[in-house]
Amino acid sequence: MEIKSSFFGEQSIDPSTIISFPNGIPGFEDQTRFKLFHQEGESPLIFWLQSLDDENLTFSVAQPSTFNINYSFVLNDAEEAALGIEDAADILLLLILHKDASDQHSAIKSLKTHALSLLGATTDQPAIKGVIRAPLVINSAKRIGLQKVLTQIEQNITLTEVA
Repeated sequence: MEIKSSFFGEQSIDPSTIISFPNGIPGFEDQTRFKLFHQEGESPLIFWLQSLDDENLTFSVAQPSTFNINYSFVLNDAEEAALGIEDAADILLLLILHKDASDQHSAIKSLKTHALSLLGATTDQPAIKGVIRAPLVINSAKRIGLQKVLTQIEQNITLTEVA
């Protein structure tokens, strides 16, 4: 299947890799089909969720573990049914990333630099932020997703000494 993306250009994708968001993503309810792209290499830090219905819509996303964020929440019955989860190991969580500036291409170029800054490096790049109160929950086996909006959260911080 051929797709167009303003960010990636023309791409040939396997239709079986399309991720469906049956209700869209809040604010983008009419966008229901996405393809997840990633950086080359063994352990990509940043992924891009490209809409297949709007070539100009691409979300920069990352796994919460990249930022040492761990979630503990329960899906309600409707969310569980929508995702069709049979095995918890099939759940993929992603955070939508953003920066306050309007230059998206500059933001994407700075994501790798920012990830390095999280490891202690200094940088002049603007801070990249994640939407931590509304992670994307994806059933990776069935390729169905939704955005889980967490209305009441309790934050815990765990400090671990690294030897």
